[in-house]
This record gives sequence, structure tokens and C-alpha cells, in this order.
Amino acid sequence: MPTAIIADDERLMRDQLKSRLEQVWPELEILDEAKNGEEAVALVETHKPDLAFLDIRMPVKTGLEAAKDIGSKAHIVFITAYDQYAIQAFDHGAVDYVLKPADVERLTRTVERLKARLTAQSQPNDMSIMLSQLAKQMGIAPKPDYLQWIQASIGQELRLIPVEEILFFQSDEKYTRVQTATYEALIRKPVRDLADELDPALFWQIHRSTLVNAKAISGVVRDLRGRHLVQIKGLTEKLEVSRSFVHLFKQM
Repeated sequence: MPTAIIADDERLMRDQLKSRLEQVWPELEILDEAKNGEEAVALVETHKPDLAFLDIRMPVKTGLEAAKDIGSKAHIVFITAYDQYAIQAFDHGAVDYVLKPADVERLTRTVERLKARLTAQSQPNDMSIMLSQLAKQMGIAPKPDYLQWIQASIGQELRLIPVEEILFFQSDEKYTRVQTATYEALIRKPVRDLADELDPALFWQIHRSTLVNAKAISGVVRDLRGRHLVQIKGLTEKLEVSRSFVHLFKQM
């Protein structure tokens, strides 16, 4: 008896797909259901199903990210609500898909393909290259692995600092100052390197030597010389914005 798991963050969609599958493929056993991509990966590890039905857009991990982690442990079937251009991308990649909400006629065609694969006892495809192409075609960029912690020195002590607690980084010729709300530390990595390793949505570069946590900005003022200065919440210190980065604050 073939087995499967279903992953979709919408319960109604999970229930509807399950109901449609019972109609067109009564022999298929649905072992479990997941609400996000991370749960789907865990269910595949636990149950070792033949098939994994994965919604493309899910929290925590998308369907594409989950499929990459699942690899060749199960045949992947994507659940998608995309238009015809995206469906062509699936067809050209020979990836099985279900268009949601699940239509009995279309689902029947997908099931026939899946049955043929399982009957032939073909191994699940390694889809890593295909997944990257699909993500690019469908505008779902993989999430970069940004720094989550900074290892910094405070006197003789080495401390791990969560990046979300850091208000700003500021470099001089030798060190980079790491400023939090309660203390400062030093690291040897320059701002130009940190700029590539930190989430640009969280840390804005305002000067060639300064990165500031956008959530820590309380305002921007201009001094008598016409310079833009960033005010940091909880600090009296102001950080200069170079002309190259003034555009970041046009709407503020």
C-alpha cells in the first residue's frame, strides 16, 4: 500500500486534498499531516513515506526548502496555486504537482504519473539543481544564512552576542566596536566584511565604517554643517551618515 504525508499551512487545503485523494486513489494511506516545511521534513524522517505532498509557500520552511532537505527520501509532489507560467516550469522540470484547490480531473492525471513511478520502483530524484531553478523561475529566493551571533572580546572575556541585541558596529583602523544597549565589545572583522554576512534588512550601512541596527534608530537630524546624524535609542551618541547612504532616510 503506497503511503504519503501532506504539508500545507491551511487546514482546509489539507482536508480538501486528503478528500480528493481518497476519491481518486483510495489505496493511498495518508500517514500524517504537517503545517509547515520543517514539520514535513520531520514527518518524512519518522514515517518514511513513499510520497510527500508539499505546499510551495509555508512558514518556517517553504515547500522548496523542505524538498531540498527531504532529498531522495520520498517522491515529492508540490501543491501550488501558481499561474500557467509557473506550471510550465514544473512540467519542463518533470516535477509532479497538484494545482490548488485540488481538481479531481487534474489530480487524477498526477496520480497516474505517481502510480507509474511507484510501480516501476524508480528511486526519488535528486532535485537540488531543479529546486534552485524552480525557486529562481518562481521568484522564491533561498534564504541566505546570515550571522546570528557575534563572538567578541570584552577585556579578557570572550562573549557570544546575539546580533539582534547589537545597536551598531563601527570600525577604526584596527578593530570594530560592537555596541549593545548595556556594553561595548571589540572584534577584528571590518565593517566591509560584516556587511556581507549580516541581514541587510536588519543592519543598514550608513557609512563605510558603520553598520546600524534599523530597529535601534530613533530618528535622523542634521547638524549645523548639514551632516545627517542617526540617533540611537537609549544612547546620546549620534552616528554620521555619509552622502552615499543618505538616500536610506529620504522617507524619514
